[in-house]
This record gives sequence, structure tokens and C-alpha cells, in this order.
Amino acid sequence: MRNALKNKMALGAMAVMLPLLSLPAMAQGAVKDEFKWLTFAVFGAIIAVTMFVTYFAAKRVKTAKDFYTAGGGVSGIQNGWAIAGDYLSAASFLGIAGLISIWGYDGFMYSVGWLVAYITVLLVMAEPCRNIGKYTLPDILAYRNDPRKVRVVGALSVVTVSTFYLTAQMVGGGVLVKTLIGIDYEVSVIVVGVLMLGYVLFGGMVATTWVQIIKAVLLVTASIVMVILVWSQYGFFGDFLSAVVNDPKVQDRVARILGDAAKNMTAQELGQRFLEPGLLFKAPIDQISLGMALVFGTAGMPHILMRFFTVPTAQEARKSVVWAMAIIGGFYVLTLFLGMGSAMKVGPSTIIAIDPGGNMANPLLAQALGGGADSLLGNFMLAFVSAVAFATIVAVVAGLVLAAASAMAHDVYVGVIRGDRATQAEQVRAAKIATVVFGALAIAIGIAAKGQNVAHLVALAFAVASSANFPCVFLTMFWKKCNTGGIVAGMVVGTVSAIGLVLVSPNMTYPLQIKAAGEKAIKAADATLVRLNADLAAVDAPLVKLNNDLVAATEAAAKASIRAEIEQAAGAKTASETRLRADLDKTAKAKAAAQKKIDDLHGDTTSLVGLEKPLFDLKNPGIISIPLGFLAVFVGSLLYRDKRAEDMWDELYVRQNTGILAAKATAH
Repeated sequence: MRNALKNKMALGAMAVMLPLLSLPAMAQGAVKDEFKWLTFAVFGAIIAVTMFVTYFAAKRVKTAKDFYTAGGGVSGIQNGWAIAGDYLSAASFLGIAGLISIWGYDGFMYSVGWLVAYITVLLVMAEPCRNIGKYTLPDILAYRNDPRKVRVVGALSVVTVSTFYLTAQMVGGGVLVKTLIGIDYEVSVIVVGVLMLGYVLFGGMVATTWVQIIKAVLLVTASIVMVILVWSQYGFFGDFLSAVVNDPKVQDRVARILGDAAKNMTAQELGQRFLEPGLLFKAPIDQISLGMALVFGTAGMPHILMRFFTVPTAQEARKSVVWAMAIIGGFYVLTLFLGMGSAMKVGPSTIIAIDPGGNMANPLLAQALGGGADSLLGNFMLAFVSAVAFATIVAVVAGLVLAAASAMAHDVYVGVIRGDRATQAEQVRAAKIATVVFGALAIAIGIAAKGQNVAHLVALAFAVASSANFPCVFLTMFWKKCNTGGIVAGMVVGTVSAIGLVLVSPNMTYPLQIKAAGEKAIKAADATLVRLNADLAAVDAPLVKLNNDLVAATEAAAKASIRAEIEQAAGAKTASETRLRADLDKTAKAKAAAQKKIDDLHGDTTSLVGLEKPLFDLKNPGIISIPLGFLAVFVGSLLYRDKRAEDMWDELYVRQNTGILAAKATAH
């Protein structure tokens, strides 16, 4: 029961979190009023279970080690489930399934990228970090370098990454809960923040770990049940993929994506195209850059590195990552069936109508599999999926706050200000005060960022983690000449280059581009409205002609035949009018939405940093900022003399490979 694992590795990955942050504000939520009681009952049950766990976990938090790492007593299997619970965030469960339901094969590529990222963590980071660290990322850097200097820059990096990612999570979580059950945005953010503070403040790493384990079990169970129900309708593997290819809703979606290129393709070819790459990703170098940020960013995330300090031995650290990869890998295979099942059962058009990013695909699929929007079982399944997603967000935010609080309390207050001379009671008190401060800040930022496009903050978090944290941690463990000068230079250059490139990249908002796109959309909508109105005006023409023919007819047989045609034409007219009026309404709404985007600019013409268009074309700066981070560590280390770093190398080398004295880790 001693299993505590660092929460938050919510790798909600930049491109997957972007649609999560653009969820529409739905006044009534996705659940009908008559089933709201069911939704709140399910939410309440899951929250009650997690708070019950927190109550018992609080009794075990007596020392700083208990608070930060659950006393290092988490088993490999428990840690693996907790890692999976942290890794499989709302972005994974909702975002990837949604991307697959809308873009097919390309959406599945995120699953592959995230799984590969954890292989890097297993092979490079897990065991050495566990052997030489204590509680935090700066602990690793302080082992052989100047403790005060590297703790300061390391803590700044941890707080920076956590703040960027936390803001995105709070905004995404608030909007997601509002979309699912109709709770006001501000209330959603406060609820997320208060629950998160409860987990971290009272239960520390122990509660966070068990919350993640519970959430992972619920998430995997829900996914397996949904996949079995999908298979029961569409077949297994080969039959399932054939059903995808032959599904009219999938074929229509591909035709809409390809536009004119789809005119010469058969329905079968359109369906097959959904299972092939290229519908979403059209710039390979941007994808390479994204992949680098995901892989190295995951390995440089401070809350991920903290995970390996919760297990008792290096062997358990390796075991936990192997278990996590097995659970995560299995889950990501399930997302393929969930996403494509949503495309067939719900339909891409319906999913996009509710959320352009596709994040409602899984909840809508659960509702459809249970019997639809008007059924009790359907709404129970929707409520359960929504509640699990909510628990995911809360747990993810808890992990981020724990990471940031540890940087402020353990590294800055205890390590720098007190010089590692604080008592256990003082350390725990400092940790809890830092938790409250950063937690309150998270709630305030989440509310203040209402309605803002904060998707670029996800890119910033991974960019800084991959460009500053990973090069410094990797080289301090595996390069003898690495020293304090290199660590400081790497942190500064990696952070500045990553942030700078993101600020001048397409991630930012460029008013002139939005205005141009909006005006183009309005012009196209006007042309469509003219055509639809003309078609609507002409819908009576066949019926008028038949009525004239009936008047002119003289023979009884001819009149009978024409009357039959009139009856048929009247039905066709009604169907055509219904379709055209629906298209008119849809087009009018699209025009209004485009106009609103233009109006929301309030006359602005430049981005946050004063640019009219991006200076850097890639959304993900990793392909440039990561090499710059490594280069800065090399150059800084070669130009700076640090006898302590050289003298400590042999001890660090032995310790990271053997784990000798790891149980008695101290800051040097």
C-alpha cells in the first residue's frame, strides 16, 4: 500500500492539447437536463473514492521523503500503473481518439510518438536518475555541480515548465468540464484546483499515486469495454478495417478533406484513404521536430523524473517503466478502435459539430454504444467516461503542482536559503506552503486565461523540457567534462531559444492572418448562400411543371400517371427543402462564426510580440532549440573550470550504474 508515484506526466502533448484548448463553450453541456443527476452521481462517486484514499494517505505523510516520494516504497508494478495513469491524460484518452475519428491514420501517429518517448526514458533516464537523485530534477544536477547555482537555475526551469503546462491544463480542464456537463467555466476551474490541492496538500505523493492507479484502472477498463462493444458491431481487426473503408460517413469525411482531388476517386478508394497517412500531416520536418520535442521533452519533464525516486531500487525503476509501457502501449492500440469506431458509430461530421478538435469522440461513442442520447445506459456511459476524464485532469494538475512546489520548497528554500539544514518538520511545512501558493496561483491563472488561446503554452512546456532540462540532465550523467558552467549555459540557452522560437512561430495568434482567413470564409459563405437560395427557389419547378401537365392532360390514364408523379415530386420537394434549409442554417452559422473571429480581434494587427506573420515556420522548435541546448552545455563546460565536477565524476559514475548508497542520497 506504500505506493506513491509522482503524478503528472500528462504529456497531453502539444498538438493533441491544442484541440483540447479549443473546445466550444456549450451552455447546456453534452448531457440532457433529465440525466444531469446521473452525471453528478458518477462524478461524485469517483471523487469520493479518491478523497477517501487521500484521507488514509495523509496519515502516512510525516517526512519530506513521504511527501515528495512516498518514502520510496512504491513497487514496480504499482509505479507502472501510476505512471500509466499519469501518462494517459485527457489529451490521450480524448484527444488521440478524436484525432483518429477525424483524420484517420495520421491521428494514430501521436500514439506511436508518445510510446517511443517512454522507451527513451527507460533506456536512458530511469535507472541513473533513481540512483543519483533524491526528490527533484535539480537534485540530479546538484550531485556533482555547484549546488546553489544549479538548484536556482534548475528550480526556475521546473517552475517555468510547470507553469506553462499547468495554465494549459487548467484552461483545458475548465472548458472540458463545461462542455461535458455544463458547469460554468470559473466553477470548473475552482473545482479542479480545490480537489488537486486536497490530493497534494494532505496526501502528497502517496495520494497522488493511488489516485493515478485508480484512474488508470478505470480508464483502461472503460476503454476495453467500449472496444468490445465496437467489435461486436463491426467485427475484429480485418473485418473492422473493412467496415471502416466501406462506411459512408468515413468516405464523406475523406471527400471533404481532399476536396477536388476526391472527384475521380471511388467510394472504396475514399474509405481506404482514411487508413493511409497524409490527411493531416503535410510537413514532414515539422513532424520530426514535434517527435524530438515529445521524446526528449518527456525525458526532461521534472515531474516524470521525480517518478523514479518513489521506488526502492533501480530494478524496480526499470520494472515500473516496462509495466507502464505495456499498459500504455495496449491502451494506445485501443485508441485506434475507439477513434475509428467513433467515426463509424457517431460520424466525423457530428463529432466536429460539437467540438472541432474531436475531443468529444469518446464520450459520444460511449453514449451511442449505450443506446443513444435518450437512454439511461447511454447517459450513464457518457457520465462515466466524462468522470474518468475529469479525474485525469485533476490528477495531472496535482502532479504539476507537486513538481513546482518541490522546486520552490526543497530546492530553493531548503537547498539554497537554508543550506540543507532544515528539519523534517520544516521541510514538510515548506512543501505544503509552496503547494498552497502554487495551487492558488494555478486557479487564478486558469480563471484569468478564460477564453484565451493558450495552446502555445503546451509547446513551450515541451520545448523548454527538451531543450534545457534534457541536455543538462543527460550530459551531467554521461559526460565527464560537464560542469556547472555548462549546466547554467544549457539551461539559459535552451530555455531562451525554445521560448523565443515559439513566440515567433505559427503557435501564436496573428490577427491579419485570422482576418484574411475569416474574410475568405465569409466570401465563400456568401457565395454558398446565394447558390442555396437559388436552389431553394427552384425546388418548386418540377412540381409546377407536373401540375401544368396535369391540366393539359385529357386522358384518364395520363392524369393518373401524372398524379403519381406529383405525389412523388411533392415528397422530393419536402426532402429537398429540409436539406437546403439545414445547409442554409449551417452556412449562416459558419459565416457568423468567421465574423465573430474578426470582431474578437478588436482591430489588432500584430501578435503578442509585434509580428504580422511568423518568422519561424515550424510549430515545434525542437529541431533547432534542442541542438542549441546541447551545444550550450558543451561550450559552457569547456570554457568554465570546475574542479568539483571533475572530482565527483568517478563517484557519480559508480553510483548511477550500481545504485550504491542511493538509499542514503544527500545533496552534495
